[in-house]
Amino acid sequence: MNRPFDLNRTIIEDLYCEALMLADEARSIFDLTPVRDTGDEANQLRLIMSVEGLRTTTRVMHVLAWLLNQRAFFAGELSETQLRRHSKLPPDRQPETGNLALLSPETRQLVLDSQQMHQRIARLDSQWRDHQEMQPDAILGLQDRLGQSISQG
Repeated sequence: MNRPFDLNRTIIEDLYCEALMLADEARSIFDLTPVRDTGDEANQLRLIMSVEGLRTTTRVMHVLAWLLNQRAFFAGELSETQLRRHSKLPPDRQPETGNLALLSPETRQLVLDSQQMHQRIARLDSQWRDHQEMQPDAILGLQDRLGQSISQG
């Protein structure tokens, strides 16, 4: 289990807890029940809340899926090959600036917090993948060791 020095079980668990809190906060903030007003402005707000709520919850769910894969790897439930193949963090979809301006400060902050979390995870994912690409393939390493063993014997 070769892991870069910046990723370990503790970091993954801490990030997972943080992402779960963001998911819970997103669920409560983007609940459209409180928007009881009628008319064009209320409908526009509902639409904006729906669009940005979907973007935010999708962003957080992608982060959680990535973290769950990391947790499974550390628990021995996924191999490094499986992790490399199936756990790439999807790119983020940025919120619309005009939409953000119409959201309450609390909602806007949640959207920004979810973006920052996604960016942090994207950096970790990128660093881990870069580290993996620099490592020789496991099969080549085994072939090299086998060749050395045969030449010594």
